[in-house]
Amino acid sequence: MRTFECVCSHTLFFENIHCGNCGRDVGWCPVCRSITSLDPAGIGRYRCTNPACGALLALCTNYAQEHVCNRCVAVDATGAAAPFCDTCRFNHTIPDLSVPGNRERWARLESAKRRLFYALDLMGLPYGTAADGFDPAIAFDFKGDIIVSTDVWRTMGELERVYTGHANGKITINIREADDCQREQLRVDMGEAHRTLIGHFRHEIGHYFWDLLVKDHYEEDFRQLFGDPMNPSYQDALERHYRDGPPADWHERHVSAYATMHPWEDWAETFALYLDVVSVLDTAQNMGLIPTVSMSDLNAMIRQFSRLGLILNEVNREMGLIDVVPEVITLAIMEKMAFVHRVLRDAARQPSIAAPVADLPPAFAADTPPPAA
Repeated sequence: MRTFECVCSHTLFFENIHCGNCGRDVGWCPVCRSITSLDPAGIGRYRCTNPACGALLALCTNYAQEHVCNRCVAVDATGAAAPFCDTCRFNHTIPDLSVPGNRERWARLESAKRRLFYALDLMGLPYGTAADGFDPAIAFDFKGDIIVSTDVWRTMGELERVYTGHANGKITINIREADDCQREQLRVDMGEAHRTLIGHFRHEIGHYFWDLLVKDHYEEDFRQLFGDPMNPSYQDALERHYRDGPPADWHERHVSAYATMHPWEDWAETFALYLDVVSVLDTAQNMGLIPTVSMSDLNAMIRQFSRLGLILNEVNREMGLIDVVPEVITLAIMEKMAFVHRVLRDAARQPSIAAPVADLPPAFAADTPPPAA
């Protein structure tokens, strides 16, 4: 992630809706693909203040009415604009806004989702709706498994619970994950090093990309590294995992204990770590913390990520916070990361399934084979 600049030269950040210096409205311009200040240009219309752009824009409905978004949509030659931005258009179900606090929780989910899509576009990855020609089509459900009685949250029956997960392109996230106290309690209860909203998105989108990119294309290579996803069945593997727990030596071959549960979860956890690496390196480079790293060289990426992780972990420990990078990337994990790297770079090079936005770093745009791990 990079920082941006208001027309008044004040620094803007990815989540901003106002400039802290001049007070102008701020939004994401889909034309120049940046956070920019907005000048009013008639009722419901704004002009991007980027001198190289100047596009006519409208606010996403979830920005103008619900205040959970900060993105704009382009106004076409007829003066029309789509109702939702390039990330909100994938929402299938939103939280019940009659429940106190749900709008704030929804806003946190949307903020994490926008960062997810920024990274996907950065790598040039394909995704879209059925109308875009994608099967599976991507969609999001943000739902809760609680009801309210005198402002007290109460758990509903087993069949009415919402489970965070993925099924045929539909990513469901229980909105309690957007409650910091509940999410931290779950992290501690489950013995996890991290439990974050962006982590949920990166993990679940990994399942989507398995269906889109690995299935019917790289399945034999996948089985060689991750195991046979059909033997044992997912349900049997799930029951075994929660009955017996992970093997004692899981750190040697898996990025997390949960990754040991089933080959699909191993892929999703490894995929999420790969997105962590790309996003952290992109931010660190843009902030001037590290030199530019070629995203075509996985070995160089992991070396720099590990060095940066050591520094950030020590900084966090000085502040009494958890480690930023808890993973130790072994040779076995590196081999799995190399497979993810190859699949994603192959996808970014295929025009037939190109992402809606071709905003690629030179490494992902380069037509060169990925390095061996």
